[in-house]
Amino acid sequence: MSIDALLRNADQAMYRAKTQGRNSVHYFTDNMRTDFMKRMEIIQDLRIAVMQNQFYMVYQPIVNLENNKIIKAEALIRWQHPEKGLISPFDFIPIAEEIGVIVEISQWIFEEVSEQAKIWRNEYCKDLTISINTSPVQFKNDGQQIKSWAESLIARKIPCEAIAIEITENLVMENQAEVVDVLDTIREHGIAVSIDDFGTGYCSFSYLKNYAIDYLKIDKSFVQNMSADNKDVALCEAIIVMAKKLNIEVIAEGIETEQQKQLLIDAGCLLGQGYLLAKPLSLEDFEKLLIEQNNVV
Repeated sequence: MSIDALLRNADQAMYRAKTQGRNSVHYFTDNMRTDFMKRMEIIQDLRIAVMQNQFYMVYQPIVNLENNKIIKAEALIRWQHPEKGLISPFDFIPIAEEIGVIVEISQWIFEEVSEQAKIWRNEYCKDLTISINTSPVQFKNDGQQIKSWAESLIARKIPCEAIAIEITENLVMENQAEVVDVLDTIREHGIAVSIDDFGTGYCSFSYLKNYAIDYLKIDKSFVQNMSADNKDVALCEAIIVMAKKLNIEVIAEGIETEQQKQLLIDAGCLLGQGYLLAKPLSLEDFEKLLIEQNNVV
């Protein structure tokens, strides 16, 4: 093996060790070479995808559980590679964050979603809110990109209430002062804030008192394991009760059965999303649902 190849292998092992946290050791393996080549290929393809705009959006309804009325939706990005087909966000979003193109992708998402939200609010559902997932990368440099979104909405005469942003638990814990300033700024204009996948990280309610949060999204891992007599129901009930005490609304993710839906209603949760209610839908199919709902007398 040449010295250059040996150094490349050592770099890959070092990179893998870093991803596992401090004080860790990792040896180079053939699988790492395969993973490395796959990663480099995604990086190259991703840069092309950004230039050629190979992305599109789907929308998963968030409904009132008592009457199934759509009042919100979560916007989700999809990448349709011209040769490799659909590439999962789980494969490309972490890499997009690492190499920095997530900022450019997120700006495209915001512009796409906000214009669509304006149309839907004007024609079918005047109080509709579309939520956009954000990356911790966007909160660097004082969160200027996210702060600029409120200014952009106002300049284009789109109500700021048309857009919400979703953040992670880890972001709340790791960058408190910086995040508080950004969230306070956008909420002053009317952009709502949700904590996504609540319960899977290491956030706690003691930290929520330091933040102005509008919604908690109970992670689907709790919801999908719910039954009438297990601990997941108790945990969901506790989250719902404590959130209400803090004037935070709750959205349950991953609802797949009528039993889960009813247990959540009984626990006081009014908002939900999941395959029982609707899968992520194309723009056209989501719009059809809004039209049908709007035509119901």
